[in-house]
Amino acid sequence: MVNTNNYAEQFSPDLLEILMQGTLTSPFITSNVKWVGARTFHFTQMSTTGFKNHSREGGWNKGKYTQTDVPFTCEHDRDIEFLVDKADVDETNATAKVENISKVFEQTQVAPETDALFFSKVAAKAQATDGYHSATKSTEWTKASAYSKLKTILSAGKLRRYKARGTLVAYVTSNIMDCLEQSTEFTRKIELTQIAEGGMGIETRVTEIDGCPIIEVIDDERFYDSFNFNPANGGFEPATGGHKINVLVACGDTCKTVPKISSIYFFAPGAHTEGDGWLYQNRTLSDTFVFPNGKDGKIDSIYVDVDTTAVA
Repeated sequence: MVNTNNYAEQFSPDLLEILMQGTLTSPFITSNVKWVGARTFHFTQMSTTGFKNHSREGGWNKGKYTQTDVPFTCEHDRDIEFLVDKADVDETNATAKVENISKVFEQTQVAPETDALFFSKVAAKAQATDGYHSATKSTEWTKASAYSKLKTILSAGKLRRYKARGTLVAYVTSNIMDCLEQSTEFTRKIELTQIAEGGMGIETRVTEIDGCPIIEVIDDERFYDSFNFNPANGGFEPATGGHKINVLVACGDTCKTVPKISSIYFFAPGAHTEGDGWLYQNRTLSDTFVFPNGKDGKIDSIYVDVDTTAVA
């Protein structure tokens, strides 16, 4: 008896959805930069002296202004290319096509690395600034202490000034967000929201404290104070000796991710010499900078609290 069943493998044209948190630091990305060199831009800082007592016997007090030209250079230079052979496209029912590869790459590599660069650069600056960093064992963040700890952080140094202007953003781990949700340090009003088919939902997440947005970093592999951006398989990984971040506070006015080059090329078969297939190339040159204030040239708009346990 002839077996007419077809046991050949088939590929669905659809990709399984990858559930990942998108770019969290996109509000800090700016292109409003005047480039004066290959990968350097300049920031002009100005300060002045203040009033002096007026003399009714005539004359004016002399003041001074100081203007300093500060250069900033992009160092994070990255690239990748993918060759998609014609046979791979045919044999996988077109799932291995360059559009899908580009989509997966942007979702799983570009977005997380953008955040990782931002978090690590801001954390490093905060750790080098007196009064704007701390280390707390992760288990010390509890429902009985999380709210007061965050309140203390948001009032450190000159942060109150930036908080009052509505330019601060705080990033926290899921554990801290859970502790805030269950906090015993304050009473809350439970918000009921309408959901489909007449049901009611309860929203208990704390998303703002004193006007400062609180953002949960769910995909916490990007939430460390230092990274190795050159592992064997590409991408990035927490650096040995680094620390996981508990809380990071940044100001939208003074913290910027600045792109210098963002090049994406797509070549059809025959339009390149790499092989018989489609070629995708992606290069980016960018960096994250923390600018000083305009009064005394000091950094006073960021804060980081890290776990006490170092990465092995």
